[in-house]
Amino acid sequence: MKFLVCAVLCLTAQGAMAVDYAGSERWFPVNEGRELPKELRYPNESGATTTLNAKGPVDTKGHAFFTPLGVNGRACATCHQPADAMGLSVATIRERWAATQGRDPLFAAVDGANCPNLPQGQEASHSLLLERGLFRIARPWPPRGDDGRPIKPEFSLEVVRDPTGCNLHAKHGLKSDNPTVSVYRRPRPVANLKYILAVGFPFDPKNGLPLKRDPLTGEYMSGNLLSDARALTLPLQLQDAVRSHLQMNGNPTPEQVKQILDFEQQVFSAQSHDKWGGALTDGGAMGGPEVLEKSRAGVLQNAQRNPMWKEFLPWKTSAPAAHAEQQRFRESVARGAELFVKRMFLISGSTGINSMGFGSPVLNSCAMCHNMANVGIDVAPGQVDLGTTNEPWAKPSPELPLFKLTCNANVKPHPFLGRTVYTQDPGYALTTGRCEDIGKITMQSMRGLAARAPYFANGSAKTLREIVEVYNRRYQIRLSPQEIEDLTNLMSVL
Repeated sequence: MKFLVCAVLCLTAQGAMAVDYAGSERWFPVNEGRELPKELRYPNESGATTTLNAKGPVDTKGHAFFTPLGVNGRACATCHQPADAMGLSVATIRERWAATQGRDPLFAAVDGANCPNLPQGQEASHSLLLERGLFRIARPWPPRGDDGRPIKPEFSLEVVRDPTGCNLHAKHGLKSDNPTVSVYRRPRPVANLKYILAVGFPFDPKNGLPLKRDPLTGEYMSGNLLSDARALTLPLQLQDAVRSHLQMNGNPTPEQVKQILDFEQQVFSAQSHDKWGGALTDGGAMGGPEVLEKSRAGVLQNAQRNPMWKEFLPWKTSAPAAHAEQQRFRESVARGAELFVKRMFLISGSTGINSMGFGSPVLNSCAMCHNMANVGIDVAPGQVDLGTTNEPWAKPSPELPLFKLTCNANVKPHPFLGRTVYTQDPGYALTTGRCEDIGKITMQSMRGLAARAPYFANGSAKTLREIVEVYNRRYQIRLSPQEIEDLTNLMSVL
């Protein structure tokens, strides 16, 4: 009963403060010309998320980010909604389906359907998008390098299971005139990009090699932009997105490119209020998007001097104005922040970690991989196999394809899974063609999580608690129920 009272009071307080955005609809329309305020705050199950336009209100009339550029009616904003921390939640997707009976461009056949050949306007044809928030990503086979030339892969690829029918389809599959591998992934948020693009070191410690440089600017590239690092700069990502997801013929104009890139780099999004803890800047905490705008990107966390999520450590101390239930939640978040850095466990069998000279197993914490201060992405290029797509650790998902990859006899087998690997998504290996990269997926930003469920690149975790439970099982951490709750509460306020 106390929690219920607190929830009502806290949400009432939030409502009084949440006046930045006057609109009532959760869906931010494209091609309408509505002004995007400097701050937009949208409620969610955990509290509210705020998206901050650091340079002030944005006139979206004719703005390239909010204007359909291709033939299917989508704009960039279609899949990057302010209410969902500039990503897209399943809740929003389902609401949009109900509001438009599946006719919104969001459900375009090219990637909003399980396969483009399926009959449109039927939920069954869009089940992966409606149930797991997954878009079809079509990758060329064999992989292609930066120069567009085919890469000779270190493995062969067979389709073991093809529930969408796309990988074996005569026009869209591996045996088509344009051989293609279809994998299914969540959209990555277009916010807080200065962190995602930041370079912590001029080299990749996982491979012992210098980072690649942008041929246009000469600057090092982070490698953290897309799930499989197929595009390393924002202009390349934009080009990939408008041609594939927006089905644009030709190229956007230089003015459109500049408008999109300028907008994307000035947007910051994070949870700003919690239904139990209140404003995430109260009681000495420093949550919300404002701190992201002001802080330096690319900073490696340090357990002693600059620990991850230190912005919530002031909640360890009781604030005079906090009532008992509010203080209890805040203390749980603060414990979660400390657990994230200090709870040691053995990490084993994970390429990108154990195969790169860190030891196997290696004793460390969540902060070993989620190590960039403020956002929890990897300071080094974050392609790792945490067990979300490769068997035997991946969640059984008969609705997703299953591939059998066999490493060639003249190369080293996969470091932990041997010469034959079964995977739902080869991940980074579809970019590099390397056996050891099978199932590696780029680390994701941990901000705005409460607004954009489900989680992991394949949407296999429905809730934040499930994320904690997955890692608890994967690495046999033996977290107590209280520790699981503390880590879950921490993630709910990021």
